[in-house]
Amino acid sequence: MRRTVFNEDHEAFRETIRDFIAAEVVPSYDQWREAGAVPREFYKKLGALGVFGIQVPEEYGGAGETSFKYQAVITEECARAGVSFGGSSVHTALCLPYLLAYGSEEQKRRWLPSFVSGDMMTAIAMTEPGTGSDLAGMRTTAKLSADGTHYVLNGAKTFITGGVQADRVLVCARTAPATPEDRRGGISILVVDTSSEGYAVGRKLEKLGLHSSDTAELSFTDVVVPVGDRLGEEGRAFEYLTHNLPQERLGIAVGAYAQSAAAVRFATGYVQERTVFGKTVSSFQNTKFVLADCKSEVDAMQAVVDRALDAHDAGELTAADAASAKLFTTERAAVVIDKCLQLHGGYGYMMEYPIARLYADTRVSRIYGGTSEVMRSIVAKSMGL
Repeated sequence: MRRTVFNEDHEAFRETIRDFIAAEVVPSYDQWREAGAVPREFYKKLGALGVFGIQVPEEYGGAGETSFKYQAVITEECARAGVSFGGSSVHTALCLPYLLAYGSEEQKRRWLPSFVSGDMMTAIAMTEPGTGSDLAGMRTTAKLSADGTHYVLNGAKTFITGGVQADRVLVCARTAPATPEDRRGGISILVVDTSSEGYAVGRKLEKLGLHSSDTAELSFTDVVVPVGDRLGEEGRAFEYLTHNLPQERLGIAVGAYAQSAAAVRFATGYVQERTVFGKTVSSFQNTKFVLADCKSEVDAMQAVVDRALDAHDAGELTAADAASAKLFTTERAAVVIDKCLQLHGGYGYMMEYPIARLYADTRVSRIYGGTSEVMRSIVAKSMGL
């Protein structure tokens, strides 16, 4: 069936991204995976290409597009090639919405031009050791100074994608203690300069997958953060975080669909070339049936994702809609990619094959952005259960 979610501009952008990946990413990707991060200068190439400025208003150096579909195109093309752009998706899909929605005019003029160029990379720090999905349980504190000019930040964060290379990190911290009546209140977002005294990058975490993106532990010891670097109003961070979750979860759903489609593509190519008992693997009925099942699953995922993309661009994607899309696509992606790996036989277990990387990379999609269990709770609540 003809796909209608993207227009001519999106498809022209797709060709640009596909050519860029072939020229600038694929030849070096194995080295990036071994290094555990993409080179910092690569982010400046993405900036020069216009990737970071797509949704940034023109007055700050961006293209002024409002559609999230351009980010979906990037996700699809990276999956198709079996590569990633490191921590850049956090920079654009997670951090940018907060800067645009809650940044003051002064902050936008100060930060967005270098955000667009890639000279200033960002990350977001929510999760803490021992808290996981319970953001209201965070213990990192930011106490306002007596003269009201700055906060003093203390605490620790973990699982911070892009945390090693970031220049500014959006740190969620308690500026007021929780109360029995409102555990979610009293949390604020501080845009912390990573060159500040007392800011430290701890362990660079060794992950099961996503090896080309750096993930780190961060610690803050009496870090001085000017009040002018607080994002939005004091104490309203939980509300802000909730507001952006539908887009974050939509992005994860797009990734799960794109990785599944790529897995079917890789497996189809492999079984047509691989021979067993004097016959191609593709000639066996089991192979045909397995791939047919996978293709039908991918078609269903695409339908869910496309509908959600249209709803998001129209401002109609609800939290329950996004949770449902994430739950369905990430759970089915695990099944599809596992079947496609099985068709590779022993080679599917070798990291030199993209199907093995997809298998490892996709596992976290059922955890970050809210676990599948949390997604089920959200969907059930929307059903009145």
